[in-house]
Amino acid sequence: MKQGWEIKKLGEVCTVERGGSPRPIDAFLTDAEDGINWIKIGDATTGSKYITATKEKIKPEGVKKSRMVYKDDFILSNSMSFGKPYILGIDGCIHDGWLVLRDSNNLFDKSFLYYYLGSPNIYREFKRLAVGGVVNNLNSELVRGVNVVIPPLIEQEKIVAELDCLSGIIEKKKQQLKEYDALAQSIFYEMFGNPIDNEKGWEMCTIDSLCSSIVRGPFGSALKKEYFIEPTQTAYKVYEQKHAIQKNAEIGTYYISAERFATLSRFEVKAGDIIMSCSGTIGELFEIPIGAEKGLMNQALLKFTLNNRIEKIYFLFAMECVKDSFDRKGTGLQNIGSVGTIKKTQISLPKISLQQEFASKIEAIEKQKELLKQSIAETETLFNSRMDYYFN
Repeated sequence: MKQGWEIKKLGEVCTVERGGSPRPIDAFLTDAEDGINWIKIGDATTGSKYITATKEKIKPEGVKKSRMVYKDDFILSNSMSFGKPYILGIDGCIHDGWLVLRDSNNLFDKSFLYYYLGSPNIYREFKRLAVGGVVNNLNSELVRGVNVVIPPLIEQEKIVAELDCLSGIIEKKKQQLKEYDALAQSIFYEMFGNPIDNEKGWEMCTIDSLCSSIVRGPFGSALKKEYFIEPTQTAYKVYEQKHAIQKNAEIGTYYISAERFATLSRFEVKAGDIIMSCSGTIGELFEIPIGAEKGLMNQALLKFTLNNRIEKIYFLFAMECVKDSFDRKGTGLQNIGSVGTIKKTQISLPKISLQQEFASKIEAIEKQKELLKQSIAETETLFNSRMDYYFN
C-alpha cells in the first residue's frame, strides 16, 4: 500500500443505508409540481458519474415510506447491475435497489470514491459478495464490510484530476464520433432528400427490385440449440440478432456442422450481404465484412443481397429512413410482421453516379471515425492502467 494511505472497512467510515419503496408504487406516482424525484436505475446514464434528472416523481407522503437523499449524496446500485456508483445532482427518494453512502467525516473526495468503488478490483469484490439466484444482490451489511483505501485528501484530488482528464478526453472523442454520424446524415439529406417523400423527384423503386434476394432466417425448428457444436475449422458460424445490433461479426459462440449447414445453405450469409434484426430491436442493419467467418443466419435476421442498381452505403442510409414503417406484430416482444411488405416498400433511387459520390464521402468519414475509435481505445487503455495503478 502506498505510504500515508489507510485501509478501513467502508462501514467504519461511511453510513450505508438501503432505499425503500412506497407500495403500491403506482398509487404514489405524480406529475404535480410538489412531487419528489423518484430515482430509479434507469435514470442513471451509462458513463456518467452524476444523476441529474428523473423520469418520475412520487407524492410527498411517499417520502416516509422511502429514503430521502440529497444533492451530493453518493448512491450505489445493489441489484441487477449491482455495484454501480453515482453522485447525486438532485434531491429525491431512492427505492430498495439503491444504497446511500454518507461520508459524515469528510474523508473522501466524492469523485475519488466514485472512481474507487467503480474500479474493476472493487467490482470483483462486490461480485464475490453478491448473493441471490438469477438476480444477484448486495445488501448494506455486505457493503459495509468491503475494504476501502483512504489516501490523504490532497492525493485524492490529484488522482481525481488525472482520471477526470482522461475520462473527459474519452467522452469528448465519443462525442466527436456522434458528430461524424450527424455529418453523414446531413450529407445524405442534402444530396437526396427523404427517400420516402422523394422531394427531389428520383425514380421510386421497391426494395425487392433492388435486391437479388431477400431471405428471412430459418424457422426455429430448423436450427435448434441441440444442433450447435464447438467451433472447429469445418464448423459454420450462426449469425444472430446481436451481430446486427452491435455491428460486429466477431462476437457469438454458436456453430453448426458442415452437414447441418448443407441442409440450410439457403440461409448462408456472405461478405457484402446486409443483415437486419427482426425481433425485439427491429431494423438494425449491418453489412457482413470481408473476412467474416463463413456461416448462416438464425430466425431473428433478414438478409438483403443487393443487385447492381444500388450502392450499399446509399441502401443502408435509405433503410434507416424507412425501417420504422415496416409492419410489426406482437404486443410485448415485437417481430417483423411480413417480409412481403418490406419487399414492397418503396424508396427513391438516385442515379448511380450520385450514389457513388455519396459513398465516397461516407467512406472518407468512416476512415476518420476509425482513427478516432483507435484513439479512444488507446486512451481507455491508459485510463484503465491508471485505475489499476491506484486501486489494485
